[in-house]
Amino acid sequence: MLNFRSLIVALFIGLNIFPAQARSQNPKREFRGAWMHIIGQSQYARMTPEQTQAYLRHQLNSLRQAGCNAVIWQIRPQADAAYPSTLEPWSRYISGTAGVPPTPLWDPLQFMITEAHARGMELHAWINPYRVTAAKGEMPAPGHIYYQHPEWFLAYADGKIYFDPGLPQSRDFICKVVTDIITRYDVDAIHMDDYFYPYPVEGVDFPDDASYAAYGAGMDRGDWRRRNVDLLIEQLHHTIRDIKPWVRFGISPFGVWRNRTSDPDGSLTDALQCYDALYADCIKWTRLGWVDYMVPQLYWELEHRRAPGLELTHWWSRHAYDRHMYYGLSVHNLMTHHDIPDTICPTQLGHRIRLQRTLSGVHGVTWWPGYTVVQNFHGVADSLRTSLMPSPALIPAYTWLDSLPPAPVSNLLCRQIAGRAVLSWDCESTSDEMQRPVRFVVYRFRASEPVDSDNPAAIIAVTLSNTLTLPEDVRGGDRIVVTALDRCHNESAPSIIRL
Repeated sequence: MLNFRSLIVALFIGLNIFPAQARSQNPKREFRGAWMHIIGQSQYARMTPEQTQAYLRHQLNSLRQAGCNAVIWQIRPQADAAYPSTLEPWSRYISGTAGVPPTPLWDPLQFMITEAHARGMELHAWINPYRVTAAKGEMPAPGHIYYQHPEWFLAYADGKIYFDPGLPQSRDFICKVVTDIITRYDVDAIHMDDYFYPYPVEGVDFPDDASYAAYGAGMDRGDWRRRNVDLLIEQLHHTIRDIKPWVRFGISPFGVWRNRTSDPDGSLTDALQCYDALYADCIKWTRLGWVDYMVPQLYWELEHRRAPGLELTHWWSRHAYDRHMYYGLSVHNLMTHHDIPDTICPTQLGHRIRLQRTLSGVHGVTWWPGYTVVQNFHGVADSLRTSLMPSPALIPAYTWLDSLPPAPVSNLLCRQIAGRAVLSWDCESTSDEMQRPVRFVVYRFRASEPVDSDNPAAIIAVTLSNTLTLPEDVRGGDRIVVTALDRCHNESAPSIIRL
């Protein structure tokens, strides 16, 4: 139930911050993701598998109620595995001890895929490419590839161990891990965050002299490092496409590519630059089609002195290069900063969402972290559910992967079972995995309403099943529309039944 503070926030969000058309906008297509990290999260190791599963179900249910249609679940925070793997040891964030499986044995990745899909949500498998340890003095678990090939790894001044990005063996092994994941699991995407070359320690260069001498070929050191990351991104792109061409590849870079003072195409910011500090030329990856979506981490408030969110919101929209752009937003920051001057809204949540919906280059949002949405921090979940995202949204279609919609469903039937109206339908079988229906969208229209499948308020379910128990308030004369979605979120023509 809405508390008084949350109600006031929701009311303020509806004020005249934007024109009426923008205020009423609730798009049918919008990516609404949430990051769920395991690194630094001690609760999983303290719980039994049954308790962990109940906890994760609660997280997914709460995120779906807040409008989310995708979860980005961390499965490889430091060259380890939150799933059974023959390549890397179990993550200590699952069992409490690195290299030791949970007892009794279970598979968190498969569990999250099954549970997310059952709720009509996507599951994006989040990996960190190069990081091996997360704290000073920490060592990899016994059996780690580090002990077989110590020459592939480097220790930096931050006290952590990393794969050497300059070595082709490092790239090949990371691609081998991704191959294993997408071959064994029905993930919807592979996702990487902002940790490429490590965040720099002032005055201490990354110790890659040996690999630079072997592979640098006289290049500028910075250009060579960027090329190393480029090679990994390109190789991962081809690895994924060759195995499962419907699986997307997404990156969540640091929110500033370059400052205008360093590059005329940069943003009007004065902050760390991922191009120069992390050697991540991220806009190149979308421009060349290696990456399907970008989630820049725009965690700063709109008027931040060195990295204003308002400037970066527009800058990244201009650099989408016909790929999907989803903005990563910090829930805590949004909900603890008043809106910019000339408004009285106590948060920046509504401003950010409505602003990015006006930009053609932006296709959605990802919440950092999803746990904070579930906690309803400062009423964020209440505001999303009641004002900003009151209706479900479908994920925008990845038309460069596949633009052909699946065949419509057939044989729509409605029967009374135990006093409830139960809908069923058939779908056309196909050997083309790109055209196979993987989800179904069910709409309900009253007899007095026009049938308009572009209206997201009419969506009553997104489901894997070809049966659905209809809401109790359906009545004679209602029209029920069912469409099919393929793996790239193309939607079929509608099939209609009148009750």
